[in-house]
Amino acid sequence: MPYAINHIHLKADDPEKTAAWFVKAFNFTIFSDQVRAGGVRFIACDSETGFRVNISGAPEGKTLPRGSAEEHEGLEHFGFDSDNLEADIERLTALGAKLVVEPFMGSVSRVCFLEVPDHVRIELIERPA
Repeated sequence: MPYAINHIHLKADDPEKTAAWFVKAFNFTIFSDQVRAGGVRFIACDSETGFRVNISGAPEGKTLPRGSAEEHEGLEHFGFDSDNLEADIERLTALGAKLVVEPFMGSVSRVCFLEVPDHVRIELIERPA
């Protein structure tokens, strides 16, 4: 059996607000929204291509440490394809994202990095036509 990536899991101070942002920004669909044991709000979202992104909060009585949209060890970012970096940067910053690395030519594609809700770092990738 091949090892397919099943999902990405984001932690958020306000999972509903974060899920709503990804719905607006990337046309995610909310698959399920529930409160799990310990009072954890858990929202499962699907991208337009069917990739699952889970978003949940802290258990009752706990506070999550702040995340980082800076370069760091561990899971550092995840990427989205873009047909037009400039248009997507404009659209996403209007939704509250922050451009943290200006567009540049990578080895094959133009790319940039943004900070989105909950200090998550994303990459936009514009492949050549």
